[in-house]
Amino acid sequence: MVCSKCEKKLAKLANPDVWREGGRNSTMYGKSGGRAVGENMLLKHKSKREGVNPYGSKCKICKCSVHQNGLYCSECAYKNGFCAMCGKTMVDTSSHLMSTA
Repeated sequence: MVCSKCEKKLAKLANPDVWREGGRNSTMYGKSGGRAVGENMLLKHKSKREGVNPYGSKCKICKCSVHQNGLYCSECAYKNGFCAMCGKTMVDTSSHLMSTA
């Protein structure tokens, strides 16, 4: 559960372009943004991976690793009714009958 304010901060999933004429990945555009032939993609996108620290973010309640930037894992956020990223209370779960397992 993520509040509407934190929805904008969610990480975007990478989806490659379909190969076709006029696509951003075609080689005919040259240096103006087209795809370079023989380029190492791991080195090209290294700056995007530098901010990721797999040992840095843990859930405040259960201490499991959090997949995106946030304070709580999705299970604990759902059980307690607050935003996984900022911790703001979203839903009153006092009358909900949820299992403790």
